[in-house]
Amino acid sequence: MTGTVLNCGYVPLVDCGPLVIAKELGFAAEQGLALNLVRQPSWSALRDMLALGHLDAAQMLSPMAVAMSIGLGGLPARIDALMVLSVNGTVFGLSNAVAKELGTLPFGDARAILTALAARGGKPLRIGVPFHYSMHRLLLSYWTSAAPILTIEEVTVPPPRMADAVADGFVDAFWVGEPWGSVAVQHDVAQLMMTGRDVWQFAPEKVLAVRHEWVERNEDMARRLMRAVFHASAWLDAPRNKPLAVEILGRSEHLSMSSDLIDPALTGHIVPKHDAPPVAVERFLQFHKHAASFPWRSQAAWIAHQLGADAAGVETAKASFRSDLYRQNLADIGADMPGASEKEEGSLRFETAVASSRGHMILAPDAFFDGRTFDFAQ
Repeated sequence: MTGTVLNCGYVPLVDCGPLVIAKELGFAAEQGLALNLVRQPSWSALRDMLALGHLDAAQMLSPMAVAMSIGLGGLPARIDALMVLSVNGTVFGLSNAVAKELGTLPFGDARAILTALAARGGKPLRIGVPFHYSMHRLLLSYWTSAAPILTIEEVTVPPPRMADAVADGFVDAFWVGEPWGSVAVQHDVAQLMMTGRDVWQFAPEKVLAVRHEWVERNEDMARRLMRAVFHASAWLDAPRNKPLAVEILGRSEHLSMSSDLIDPALTGHIVPKHDAPPVAVERFLQFHKHAASFPWRSQAAWIAHQLGADAAGVETAKASFRSDLYRQNLADIGADMPGASEKEEGSLRFETAVASSRGHMILAPDAFFDGRTFDFAQ
């Protein structure tokens, strides 16, 4: 490798794609970076490696970055989210036994699925999530709060182990990032019921995270990393590049998974159960379009609020989503910047044109399944 070495941690999921593409297609090299991608066995391992300075940057669960910054979890540290790496991309599934109990339900109908689960006569539901401070867990908690009669138990299961956890009867259900939901379907142990965007249509799933003091000492390296990832994200979201993206990620040593497992997430064609035809899910996984990579401070506020933070904690969370650095480091390479860094989350029901620096920004729907909106200032 040539250039300045930058060690970046990741967990093998399809949504680490921007980092892999930045390395494999030379976007990082163009910025003078030798991007060294360091696979992590779990989210807790990744958290600790970043906090202790063994990694310069990392693909990180968005709530994990917020939790660390506000002092929650095992290893608090001031973490900055330079940009959002991915929006959406998760699935909720049930074991075949529980799915059979519920009968036929429309895929993606969050209310109908919740009602059916609540009508199981008080039977508890054991649900696997990849990490406590994850968007999976926050969406699950937000969704099930609408049915307080439903008894759930959350357990932590590493994503690659999720299908086995269902097969072994360790969990009845799961919320996980792709491709691990599709793996459970391919093994014929589970049925996918809905996607994360059926609860919140535009949820920031992963962020590009660094330690705050690292940014202070490495402003130029942070700028180059952000530019490389921005270009990779834009490349990934171009429809004409999807087939090649599937091929590159499929042969990549970084993911070690076959193309047929990568394709559903990138194309949005999700197979809900064994031998069923795929369901087309619009905006299943976004990297760039609709300002997907912009770190909205209102998204950080929603996350902190869901984690039970007080007003001071919410302000700390908002400051950790570095929309200021995003504007500073990406404006001169053509990135369209929204006119504000906060918005009322959940208020958009349709694609909406908004004021922006280049006048071309259209935001995607970001509605919550229950019709509520979130504005911490109010």
